[in-house]
Amino acid sequence: MRVSPKPINSFTISISIMLTFAFFLLFFSGFFHFPSASSPFPPIARPSAAQPFTDLLGAFSKWDSQVGCARFKDKPYGLPLNQSKVSSLQEVAHCGGLKLNHVTVLVKGWTWIPDNLDNLYSCSCGFSCLWSKSPVLADNPDAFLFESSTPPVQRRVGEPLRVYMDLEAGRKRSGREDIYISYHAEDDVQSTYAGALFHNGRNYHVSNTKDRDILVYWSSSRCLSQRNELAKKLLGLLPHHSFGKCLNNVGGLDMALTLYPECANDVNVTPKWWDHLHCAMSHYKFVLAIENTFTESYVTEKLFYALDSGAVPIYFGAPNVMDFVPPHSIIDGRKFNSLEELASYVKLVANDPVAYAEYHAWRRCGVLGNYGKTRAVSLDTLPCRLCEAVSRRGGRNAGS
Repeated sequence: MRVSPKPINSFTISISIMLTFAFFLLFFSGFFHFPSASSPFPPIARPSAAQPFTDLLGAFSKWDSQVGCARFKDKPYGLPLNQSKVSSLQEVAHCGGLKLNHVTVLVKGWTWIPDNLDNLYSCSCGFSCLWSKSPVLADNPDAFLFESSTPPVQRRVGEPLRVYMDLEAGRKRSGREDIYISYHAEDDVQSTYAGALFHNGRNYHVSNTKDRDILVYWSSSRCLSQRNELAKKLLGLLPHHSFGKCLNNVGGLDMALTLYPECANDVNVTPKWWDHLHCAMSHYKFVLAIENTFTESYVTEKLFYALDSGAVPIYFGAPNVMDFVPPHSIIDGRKFNSLEELASYVKLVANDPVAYAEYHAWRRCGVLGNYGKTRAVSLDTLPCRLCEAVSRRGGRNAGS
């Protein structure tokens, strides 16, 4: 016998519609979350809800458990980063073409190059290099190095080659040199500011705690109007300590040692302002670094001091700065649409221990990127690299 279908109760229809509507509402509101096939892992170190922290080692531990070096190394940080018209860093030269087994360089006149660069170096390629400020020790030089003075107008065969160095932003040749040293890769010999010789005599005590409330360190005693104006606007949006003569808000020029007495190198010696630089910086999550001028490849010690102190630099300067630093190690202020947007991002990172720790991952995971090359062509290696250039030209025997 054929059974007639039962009529559908209108109440049942209403309930079904309500349940379906509720499901889609919860789904699109994010209550239900289904993993994406294209994204098997959550984003690395995206700033999240505020978790103010002071313990740097604790932040590292959280990052290790949530991210880790293996996933950090898979990120495309540093590819591609070169925004300049030419390569930002010189390649280390090969051994071919050397004409001298030993080269002597005599540094002439005043120079800011530290005295402890004077030495006899055993360089690669099997030759030696004597670099000295003493005309007694370097009595028969193959090259004269000038920085604060201008080389002679003429040079005859048999006389030392004339080397001129200018690491200032203007990067202007003397017009009289045989070899030119600057910070730029397109010149004869490049010397970056990343070397350890820029840090002699500093207190390298690094704090393992960060200030919870004061986020940014800044210090400047050369109050250039453009730099001061930029610093004033940004620091007005962020809690900060400003040391030095410019925009000082800590009550004096020597307050760093009052705030952080552990930063004194020797309590019996009157400290210089730079003695406690790294140590004081290390107590802050961020260091503001603003170059005197925004010029391609002009990346100075202002940035590298901050990196070495264990802080995260907020940087304004060379447009190709990422060619010189480790992957994901700095905040490039010029990449933000406004200072307000930058300040908001800094606050987010400051309150997220995992996001903050990721800015230190390069150091802890050994991911150097171009930074290895930056150190390889720094002032630390200049003697051997200059001596190689002199050797290739034949030293005193080079044509006039």
